[in-house]
Amino acid sequence: MYKVKVNDKYNFEITSEKEHHYINGISVEADFLKVNSGTFHILHNNKSYNAELIEIDRSEKTCSIKVGSSVYTMKLTDSHDELLHQLGMDNLSSAKVSELRAPMPGLVLRVLTTDGESVPKGGNLLVLEAMKMENIIKAPADVVVKMIKVKAGDKVEKNQVMMIFS
Repeated sequence: MYKVKVNDKYNFEITSEKEHHYINGISVEADFLKVNSGTFHILHNNKSYNAELIEIDRSEKTCSIKVGSSVYTMKLTDSHDELLHQLGMDNLSSAKVSELRAPMPGLVLRVLTTDGESVPKGGNLLVLEAMKMENIIKAPADVVVKMIKVKAGDKVEKNQVMMIFS
């Protein structure tokens, strides 16, 4: 059994028994043909559809698919994900980060965020020059900046705390 949430709006439950597939308990017959690694041809109710896999994030179990000119974003969960959610163990893989430390000695060139700002995982925090190279330091997880402890022009040592997150 799989649960699929499409565009954060529509919920579907998909089950399979042998070669029969059901969506929300209703039997569905469709033919799928894999054209290449990210393109599929689908025949359903005598209508033909071309579907293209645009993006996939296996760790988040999400993907974006283009059917015709419409793009659909989907999140897939299975019975194991549902059980982990019921036990309150579904967020264990998310990183809990309380501070940002300098990965190397260097010079802070620019601070790209402000106190109180929410920064998504991978978002830019600051630019650190080390060995004549500019390094953009990114957020290791979704964070809210509580306090910035450095400013442009500051020299930092390895492992020095540069930001504190709440």
